[in-house]
Amino acid sequence: MSDHTSEHAERPSTPAEAPASTYAPVERASVRSLVRDPRYRPLRRRVLVALVAGVVVGVLLGGWRIGLTAAVLAFIGDAVHQARTVSSIPAWRRASAAERRTEAQLKKLERSGYKTLHARAIPGSEAQIDHLVVGPTGVYAVDSEKWDKRLPVRVQSHRKLFHGPFNRKPRLDEARWEAAQASDRISKALGREITVVPSLAIYGPAIPWRILNIRDVDVFSGGLVRKWIVKRERSLTTAEIESIYRAAERVLPARYPE
Repeated sequence: MSDHTSEHAERPSTPAEAPASTYAPVERASVRSLVRDPRYRPLRRRVLVALVAGVVVGVLLGGWRIGLTAAVLAFIGDAVHQARTVSSIPAWRRASAAERRTEAQLKKLERSGYKTLHARAIPGSEAQIDHLVVGPTGVYAVDSEKWDKRLPVRVQSHRKLFHGPFNRKPRLDEARWEAAQASDRISKALGREITVVPSLAIYGPAIPWRILNIRDVDVFSGGLVRKWIVKRERSLTTAEIESIYRAAERVLPARYPE
């Protein structure tokens, strides 16, 4: 996510350039290209493990059949180990620990009529809204943050947020900008004003307040996400919630589409 140097800074928009040509030469597959393909790295590793195990056991115990059996068992064992320890989802698509904790809390709100979109991109930028929540009490943009618990969190004059020696003003500006972008895009899609409330849910360090508005962003401990949302006055009907949710789904595309 990009930082903002001023409260009214606008996010630069850099549209992707169209490719010069749609023609792509077809490369003939070869054993060498397959061996080098990073997608086959786990398989190459597994074959190597099996080969080493087979040779070592076969030499030590003096039999190729025993060695072959050891190789097969090593191959299967490595496959099981990888399945248990490595996610099938690429690392760049995994939600952070903080996002997963917030998502688990928000899921419990579904029975109360709330709808949530996770990891929604702001078109024309690198930013994303971690969680966009639409429900009876309004529309909320929640950004989940995991900070070093060893550093204290403090605020100055309700305008400056510090985590240890680090000034978190850029992060507040980012959250406010994201919510403003969501509000503008959803409002245009529906033809009426929709307010999106920005927030920062912090996990890790102790937060010495419950909910504090800093630079127009509500800041609180991550464990208070649900209370922060449901304690507000009800303002939207079921039909309005559905229309806002559908509009948000259209104008804020998924960051990692399936």
